[in-house]
Amino acid sequence: MNKLKLFLNKRIGFMCLLVFFLWLKTVIAYYAEFSLGLNDPLQHLILIINPIATTVILLSIALYINKPIISYIVMGVIYLVENILLYANILYYREFSDFISFNTIAGASKVTKGLGGSSASLMQAHDFIYFLDFVILVILFTSHFIKIDKIKIRKLTAVAVSVLGIFLFSFNLMIAETNRPQLLGRQFDNSYIVKYLGFNAFLGYDALKSAQNNQVRSTAVGTDMDNILDYVNQDYASPNAKYYGKAKGKNIIIIHLESFQQFLIGMKVNDQEVTPFLNSLYNDKNTMSFDNFFHEVGSGRTSDAENMMETSLFGLPEGSLFSKLGTDNTFQAAPAILKQKQNYTSAVFHGNVGTFWNRDNVYKNMGYDYFFDSHYFNQNDDSSIGYGMKDKLMLSESVKYLEQLQQPFYTKFITVTNHTPYDLGDEDQSIDFTKPDTGTSVVDNYFVTAHYLDSALKEFFQYLKDSGIYDNSMIVLYGDHYGLNATQDKVVAPMLGYDPNNNDFNEVQMQRVPFMIHMKGLKGGINHTYGGEIDALPTILHLAGVNTKNYVQLGTDLLSRKHNDIVAFRNKEFVTTNYTVIRGEDGGHTVYDNHTGEQINLNENAQLSKTVDKWQDEVNQRLKISDTINNKNLLRFYTPTGFTPVDPSEYSYQNEIQKLVKTRNSLGLKSTSVYSKNNNKSTTPMYNTDAPELNGDRTYIDSWSSVVKDDMQTP
Repeated sequence: MNKLKLFLNKRIGFMCLLVFFLWLKTVIAYYAEFSLGLNDPLQHLILIINPIATTVILLSIALYINKPIISYIVMGVIYLVENILLYANILYYREFSDFISFNTIAGASKVTKGLGGSSASLMQAHDFIYFLDFVILVILFTSHFIKIDKIKIRKLTAVAVSVLGIFLFSFNLMIAETNRPQLLGRQFDNSYIVKYLGFNAFLGYDALKSAQNNQVRSTAVGTDMDNILDYVNQDYASPNAKYYGKAKGKNIIIIHLESFQQFLIGMKVNDQEVTPFLNSLYNDKNTMSFDNFFHEVGSGRTSDAENMMETSLFGLPEGSLFSKLGTDNTFQAAPAILKQKQNYTSAVFHGNVGTFWNRDNVYKNMGYDYFFDSHYFNQNDDSSIGYGMKDKLMLSESVKYLEQLQQPFYTKFITVTNHTPYDLGDEDQSIDFTKPDTGTSVVDNYFVTAHYLDSALKEFFQYLKDSGIYDNSMIVLYGDHYGLNATQDKVVAPMLGYDPNNNDFNEVQMQRVPFMIHMKGLKGGINHTYGGEIDALPTILHLAGVNTKNYVQLGTDLLSRKHNDIVAFRNKEFVTTNYTVIRGEDGGHTVYDNHTGEQINLNENAQLSKTVDKWQDEVNQRLKISDTINNKNLLRFYTPTGFTPVDPSEYSYQNEIQKLVKTRNSLGLKSTSVYSKNNNKSTTPMYNTDAPELNGDRTYIDSWSSVVKDDMQTP
């Protein structure tokens, strides 16, 4: 005890005590308050050590102050601020399932709004744990067990402590990168930064990111839009009169097929169809199917695909636009356009946490009325896989919310089961499907999860038909990005009849993803037009009877006779109807004939070489324009006629059940929800699923009261 007392009466000893207290409270909070998605022992280890480094660095600042009392005061202030930050994040997370950002702290009004008008209601009985250290410190000082150390600290000692903190942080970052490569570059979710590096690192990173964004945006002026508007007007493709308005007034249901590549359509493994339902839908007379449709995502992957589908603008060259810019950027997105033009209600259904890819903020800026994330679904160890809830469970539980939306509605369902590492338990695998034996487990399992997704969609479509939603809806299905990488593509190539040695050409061809537009009465067929995700929004809006001429969209209507068929990839490579163009490190081009796969010698074809250069300039310009719009947030300077910019403060994804019921009740007989049209009876009993996790218990499908707790009042 005497040795401990002697140690704590030294300034460094007292600092170590503060580090210990803050470390202990933070670790308790990590496990008790936050859902950080810990998947392996290394992540637990990283989580346990990550509060130490930045705390040591910050508290070491006080060691550089010679005057003892001032040094202790500075140390105490830093410690107090760190505790306030920790507890504020606890309260904020309880309310919004997210962490306090730099921008939130920068505005006092935002902090007040973020923590809510009644922060006391967020406090819980066990919170005394987070203040117990202050009681202990008061006792230690008043009892004189700890006294102020009046001996001056050598500068070398202070530097050594700071260097130790920096070393610990470097070590922390190194092992974090081994477990999650490109942790800071891609930034899937705020919780990832907290999980791997801690609150201080997250706040510092967020502040740096905000400063960089603000610096770029500060240079923007309204006239920057002039050249962009000229380009958009020149590239505009007028709608095809044959299809324009064919879906006007219809519900629009977007189904996001995670990691789903086009080659899965029609493919057989061991004489079994991998996706029998999607095959039938793809060839249905009421489906317009595109067999030359490509994903165009960058490192933002799924979020890039969503951004293109919703706004017809590309993602960023590096990282995710959703994560980097989505909180503050102005959008001209599908939900807001359809709401303002045709009074659509909009909603997203996704079985992952709302903070992933910063969706809970981005969707508000896009104008989504509702966002049903994992908190609105039953969550247990059996219901989730990898990046969220299994598709059969998510889709089946979604309908109790879907039937309450006022029609027409614009909805998006984000599936996740077909996501790497494609690890589906035996109980969810169909006994009627035997996976291939390629020698690569990831490839083999990819077909299994795709088959599962196909079965989930079959169940969902049957519900849409039985409930009557199908007859009044246009259903759009798209693959967001590739599922297999270049190495795995070589394994699949022989199964598809490709030459595995022609890897550059094959890799581009494998970037095809499904794009299907299905609607009762739509004249369908296989459409061979070349296009990509950037073209989806103008196509959908024109079908809905909304002309896109005044909006800033870089894609063109796939059904228009003036459609631009140059498919630009984020790495500046591209595909046209006849050619695939690969960029070399020296800036040159390797060109392949799409029909034969043969490489074309540009030295022997001067005219084609000039044309390729022209196409390249166009691709570069399109990507540059998109980046300029996004990085400078230029859409704040341009408002199309008849469009009102979205005010995100008007949107909240809390208490959504009350909002649904309140809206329905206020409309009375004018309510257009499926529930109301069914004589105020639920259609959820019409949903049938063979999901083994339910084991015959339909509670979570038919009742929302058992799923949503604190933010729900049973109607």
